[in-house]
Amino acid sequence: MRTVYPLVRYRDPGEAADWLVRAFGFGVHEISKGDDGKVEHAELTAGTGLIMIGAGEPGGPGVYLAVDDPDAHHARSLSAGARVTMELNDQPYGSREYACRDPEGNHWFFGTYRP
Repeated sequence: MRTVYPLVRYRDPGEAADWLVRAFGFGVHEISKGDDGKVEHAELTAGTGLIMIGAGEPGGPGVYLAVDDPDAHHARSLSAGARVTMELNDQPYGSREYACRDPEGNHWFFGTYRP
């Protein structure tokens, strides 16, 4: 594993990113929009790190971990008893990722993170 990026879910990632920039002074690293033009994913700079903003129901932080081989990592997670919550797939912003819950119910996101 390499770098850890916190991932926070919001119903409207674009609106959330705008507010976070205004409220906390985060910088904008990258914004990814869907076919409908709405923001689906944002990466904000906070000091020397990134905060990832994704679409979804708020209510709990997730943690995004960059891995070299998400396919092998996915297989390993499944064999260890993780419950997949997002199947392994290629994202429009270039990463190949999946999400799972550990036996305690914590949500984890893994991918090849490509800026």
